[in-house]
Amino acid sequence: MIVDATPDYARFECPEGDATFSIHKVDELPKGEGLSIYFECSDLDAHVKDLLEKGIVFEELPNAKRWLWREARLRDLDNNHLILFYGGENRKNPPWRV
Repeated sequence: MIVDATPDYARFECPEGDATFSIHKVDELPKGEGLSIYFECSDLDAHVKDLLEKGIVFEELPNAKRWLWREARLRDLDNNHLILFYGGENRKNPPWRV
């Protein structure tokens, strides 16, 4: 476990490789809004700029979050939230790491 913000959130390191897995408790499953799917980008701003130039529409351009990641948000054709992010060192080693 990397982050213990129970009962609402927890983040874990996967046993192999560099991946992490997060669980966020919600009171009920999303209705009509779809799921949130995160994709890490090592150069978030350049990646978003490239997608904007190709006509991709974002709901939120890259910005700093209180959990120390930068994120940009958009939706796919099924209305799922797609979050492009860069967590850097804070993805696996935030100041509040367990």
